[in-house]
Order: sequence, then structure tokens, then C-alpha cells
Amino acid sequence: MGTLAVTGAGCLVSGDLTAPLIDGADTVLCVDGLITAVGRAADLADELAAADRVLDAAGATVAPGLIDSHGHVAFGDYSPRQKAVDYLEGYVHGGITRTISAGEVHVPGRPRDRAGVKALAVAARASYDNFRPGGMRVHAGNVLLEPSLDEADFEDLARCGVWLAKFGFGAYEKAADGVEQIRWAKEHGLVVMCHAGGASAAGSASLGADDLLALDPNVCGHTNGGPTALPDGDVDRLLAESRMALQIVQAGNLRAGLRIVRRAVAEGALERIVLGSDTPSGFGVIPLAVLKTVVELSALGPVDPARVWALATGNVADVWGLPAGRVRAGDEADLVLLDAPRGSAAGTALEALAIGDMPGISAVVTAGEVRFLASRNTPRASRPAVLTGGRSPITG
Repeated sequence: MGTLAVTGAGCLVSGDLTAPLIDGADTVLCVDGLITAVGRAADLADELAAADRVLDAAGATVAPGLIDSHGHVAFGDYSPRQKAVDYLEGYVHGGITRTISAGEVHVPGRPRDRAGVKALAVAARASYDNFRPGGMRVHAGNVLLEPSLDEADFEDLARCGVWLAKFGFGAYEKAADGVEQIRWAKEHGLVVMCHAGGASAAGSASLGADDLLALDPNVCGHTNGGPTALPDGDVDRLLAESRMALQIVQAGNLRAGLRIVRRAVAEGALERIVLGSDTPSGFGVIPLAVLKTVVELSALGPVDPARVWALATGNVADVWGLPAGRVRAGDEADLVLLDAPRGSAAGTALEALAIGDMPGISAVVTAGEVRFLASRNTPRASRPAVLTGGRSPITG
């Protein structure tokens, strides 16, 4: 892979909720797909001079790539639900550098028997380990819990590399019947998400606070609606009576999402809030879904844009244990370069987010590789990035 130096940043967003900006730094060094140094160009002059490629941000903002914590992947870069081809590659143009499967629920003819449920999870995980659409890392193979699974099945799944589980689509007579299986899944290292709120078009259950508190998953999926939100009182109970992460999605209820953030701030629990798209779904394919949620929460909510960015990066990485989501040495080199869009009243990407403007993405880096210059889905950035290295410079 070689060395990529990303330099000329006017602002570095860390992805860390507690320290959202990296002061005094303008350069990120990436070697063989990992971030190796973050600092000032003047202090990294020798490394800059030796880099194979240099990506000049031209004074724009550099931030960790967005992580979609609720993606409805199936197989390949195809959505059976929306009959959309190459949609994941389009999501990279929305700044999403990795996606976490919320269960391969849209696979046509999805099996419900014990062997089929396990086989689907194992196959999906292995397939996406070998396939990076548009450079995106897809964490797939989310086993959809069914009553037929026993403890030995979770041991077997973990041995096959499956580490994600989802409750809410199985043939359970009542939610409490899944308590033991969720406990088994967690004991074998799986991160468990529960459907929450009203039933969806894909055939999920309707689960409220009593159900979720009894089940005790790691993540309460689409707390603000997928598409129907949990009642406000249920959200308050989850914040007060549990430690589960609460997920806000674009394919949900904006009023509920804003209220969840306000309540989390009031409870000192913002580290438990994560963002996702919950797409493709009945809402369609939305390449800018996670970025749109960041814009909405930044402009309408009580949290500044750099910290909102952490809800879709570092917070997600912490909940799911991912080696990404922050601009720091040792993390995988997934980066987004963005700026105020041309014609905006804002002068920077963070100012654009604060006033509700969609920023312009000028470049995306995944695994230390520049995937494109100038997003095909956002407005043009005021300051385009320039890549040099090889035969000639490339601009957006």
C-alpha cells in the first residue's frame, strides 16, 4: 500500500467525544492502511518528503470516516429490497467508510431454520471479508436470532467468525423468550442489537421498554424509529435503567432523534448515542443518510458539530469494538475531507453543519487509499483536495 500523507488540514476532527478537535495538527500519516502519526507538517517534514502520495486538503477539514451502524446489506453491492446496484459504492461518496450489518433480513427467501440461519450469517461475513465495495469495509454476518438456536450454536458461530446478532425478526411467541439466547450470544462475544419501536415492513416484532430491559442487548436499534419511534417515556427508562447504546437513524423520526440527544446530554450519557442509516429500506437508498443525520443534529440539536461527528465515528467504534472511527495513530486509515459547499454562508465544514448546510466532500480515504476526489453526491467543496504522487497531480 505504501505511504499516504494527508496534509494541509485547516481543522482536524478527532472522532473522540471528549476531545473532538485535534488542536495544532494539520497532517495525518498513513502507512500500509494504518494511521501512524498525527501532527504538524513542520514536525513531520521528513515523513512528508518520503511519502508515496500526498493528499492536500487545501485548508479544509479532515475527519474520520463515518460508520453506518445500521446497514441492510445482503450479498455483493446490490439491494434486493430496492433493486439497486452499486449502492454501497455510492454510500462511500456520502462519507461512509464502513457499514455494520443489522442482519441480512432482505435476502430473498431468507432461511428461518436453525442450519439456514447459521449458514446465512457465516456466508455473509465471509463474503464481505473478501469484498470491499468502493473501498468500504462491510461488517456483515449478523445472525438473526430464532428460538431453535441453542448455546452450542453460538459457540459454533463465534468459532466461524460471526460476532454480530440481532433480535426482533425471529418466531418468538413473546420477547422474553429470547433472554437466554441473547445472554448466550453475549457470553460468546457477539454484539447484540435489538429491534425497537413499532413493527417494520420487513416483518419485525414491536418491542418497548419492558421488552428491551428484559432482553438487555448491547444496542437498542433505531430508538428513534425504524420507522416508528419508541415512546418518549420508554427512551427515558432505557437511559435511566440500562447501559445499552441507543441508536438514532435517518430512516426514523427526526423529532424523536433530537429529543433522544437532548435527554442523553441532560443525563450525561452522550457516549451511549450512535448513528446509522437503517437503509436501504422502505425509505430507499440514501447515500447521504448518515451525513444528513449529522447535519440535522448539528443544526437543530444541543451538541456542536465536531461532537456530533463522534456519534457516527468514535462512539460506534467503541460500542462495536472497531479499530477505526478516530484520527489517531494505530487506527485504520479511514478519512473524509470536507469543506463548506460553494455558495454557503459558512466558511468551514463545521460551520456549514451548524447552519444546516450539507458540506462538500472533496476526498475519501479508506484503508489508506484515496478512493475519489470530489463526491458525486454532495455539493462541490469550496476548497477541493489535490492528490500528488505517481505521474501527475489529480484534482477533483
